Amino acid sequence: MTVIFLYTELAEYFIKCCQELSKKASVNIIRWPVNKEAPFVFSFPDNIRVYDKNKFDTAGLEKLISSIKPDIIVCSGWIDKDYLRLVKPYYKKIPTILTCDTHWSGSIKQYAATILSRFFLLNKFSHAWVPGNSQENYVKKLGFRSNKIKKGFYCCDLKKFNEIYDAQIAIKQNSFPKVFLFVGRYYEFKGIKDLWNAFILLQEETPNEWELWCLGTGSIEPVKHDKIKHFGFVQPNDLDEIIQKCGVFILPSHFEPWGVVVQEYAASGFPLITSKNVGANDAFLTQNQNGFLFEAKNVQELKKVLKKTITLSNAELLGMAAKSHDLAQKINPENWTNTLLEIYNEFK
Repeated sequence: MTVIFLYTELAEYFIKCCQELSKKASVNIIRWPVNKEAPFVFSFPDNIRVYDKNKFDTAGLEKLISSIKPDIIVCSGWIDKDYLRLVKPYYKKIPTILTCDTHWSGSIKQYAATILSRFFLLNKFSHAWVPGNSQENYVKKLGFRSNKIKKGFYCCDLKKFNEIYDAQIAIKQNSFPKVFLFVGRYYEFKGIKDLWNAFILLQEETPNEWELWCLGTGSIEPVKHDKIKHFGFVQPNDLDEIIQKCGVFILPSHFEPWGVVVQEYAASGFPLITSKNVGANDAFLTQNQNGFLFEAKNVQELKKVLKKTITLSNAELLGMAAKSHDLAQKINPENWTNTLLEIYNEFK
C-alpha cells in the first residue's frame, strides 16, 4: 500500500505515526515549509519520502503524485486550495481522506460550510479522520456519514513519553517537583498572559515555593518575575532534562482544537490543568482525578485552580500523575496505523 499525505505544518508526533505506518506501507509526505516560530528539526526514517511543496508548481505536484501511484491520499484540512485540486482526480478511485481538527461552534461561517461542503469537500473526499468527538460532530454536519468517519487522528509519540514516565516516576516519588510547566507559543489565544497573571496573583496572595517554567516563543514579550522562568523554543530531544524537574502541566488556551501536548504530558505522568476550551480534555483529563479544568480567559478561576493544586500532598499529586499516564494510553501509533488500514480495506 502506498500513502501520500498532503500536509501543512509537520510535527514530531505525526512523523512517529508515519514511522509506525511505514512498517506496513510506503509513506510519502508533501509538506509546507517549517514554521519560523516553531523551527523543529525533524529526522525522517529512510523509508519515508518527504517533498517540500514550495519546490513544485501545480503541474509538478500533479506529476509527482501520479508517479508515486498512491493507494490512499490523506489531506490535512481544506486550507490549501492546491491540495484540494490535487485530490479531486482521485476521488472514488482510491480512499481520499480529509483530516479536520475544528470544533462545531455554530458560527455563520460554519453554517455556510455545511451548505457548500458538497461543492468543495464531499466531491473530493471519501472519508474524514478527526481527533475526537467534537470534530466528529462538525464533519457530520458537513455531510460525512458516520461509517465514513474515523477518530484518533492526533496521537503523540507514546513510546517516548511512556519512557519518560518510567524513568522519572521514582524520582518524583521521593520529591514531587513544585514547578508548573507551560509548553506552547507566546500568543494571546494560548492564554499565556492569563497564566502569568494568575500565577503572580497567587504568589502575592499566598506566597509559596512553586515556580512556573515556560517553554516557547511568540509575539508576546516574556513577563519578568522571580519565580517565572523562560526557556525559549526547545527542541523535543532536549526536553527530558527540563521535564524531570517539573510537576504539573498547564495549557490555558482560549481555544485549542485538540492539543497533542496534553497527551504527551499525561503520558509523562503530569497532573493536568487546562481550560475547558482544549479539545483533548475529552480523552485525557478527568476532572478532580488527574487534573482540573477552568473557564478560558478567567484569571481568577485559574488562580483558584493553581491554589488548589499547591495544597495537594505529594501522594495526591502522584495519584493524579498515575491516572494521567493511564488515560494517555488510549490512543497510540499502532491504532493510528490500523485506522488507515481499515479505511483502505473497507474501500476495496
